[in-house]
Amino acid sequence: MSGSNRTGVLYGAGAYIWWGLCPGFFLLLLPAGPLEVVAHRIVWSTVFLMLVLAFARRLGDLRRLSLRTWLQLLAASALISINWGTYIFAVTSGHVVDAALGYFINPLVSVALGVIIFRERINRWQAVSLALAVIAVAVLTVEVGEPPYIAVVLAVSFGVYGLVKKVVQADPRVSVAVETLLALPVAGGYVIVLEVLGRGHFIAESPWHPVLMVLSGVVTAVPLLLFAAAAQRLTMVMMGLLFYLNPALQMLWGVFIGHEPMPVGRWIGFALIWTALAVMTIGTLRNRRSDAVADAAQTQPTLP
Repeated sequence: MSGSNRTGVLYGAGAYIWWGLCPGFFLLLLPAGPLEVVAHRIVWSTVFLMLVLAFARRLGDLRRLSLRTWLQLLAASALISINWGTYIFAVTSGHVVDAALGYFINPLVSVALGVIIFRERINRWQAVSLALAVIAVAVLTVEVGEPPYIAVVLAVSFGVYGLVKKVVQADPRVSVAVETLLALPVAGGYVIVLEVLGRGHFIAESPWHPVLMVLSGVVTAVPLLLFAAAAQRLTMVMMGLLFYLNPALQMLWGVFIGHEPMPVGRWIGFALIWTALAVMTIGTLRNRRSDAVADAAQTQPTLP
């Protein structure tokens, strides 16, 4: 493994492990509600990322972005805000396992979006994976009596967010900063209104609560920057394999620390998702190995 790849693995593992352990941090922000926490995440992430751009001397890049890029990042901003709000709701309401399910499903949603939006072809491995994912969602729906809304919203919002980011042409640091900057007026206004009405929790709790709220910006922005750095150094296959660290840690947190219920139907649903991910991973690795062999055969010199 080259030095760049080793660094990329460290960045990627750092991002996914960070995200996987986030439930522990966001529980510290209670009794602030999901919307208030998301608003503070946006406000303080913007401050932190603007400092990052200033330190990297990339603030001038904001003026050079095209109108199309601004609109793309506006869509990305809305999607990641929905994702963050749903995730905070899941964590603070005892649904961490549902959040983990959403992120387990996410790679499969990405494959489906690639087929629907970019007309990408899928192989039999990916087709089997998608079929198993549909069956898993059906099993979980029967188990709880309603569709797993939290998991579906998280998976779809992050999947579409990734799709938008795929077509955005901007430095990763700039794009992440713009996403938070575009959401700042709404988030900042919401925080101000809450404090004026006396319903905010920024300074109404313990002396450490304002510090934790400010740190939520750093907690939010750092893994996004690590993720962007890893994506520049690693293949999509390696990024996909590392991705499983995030929901695996979240599920462990929900089951063993949050003591969330795991009836038989839920275990069956998760088992189907894990099988789908295993099938997709094996198929992807086999296809890459076949492509590598074919490329090597084409590059070998022919005998006279």
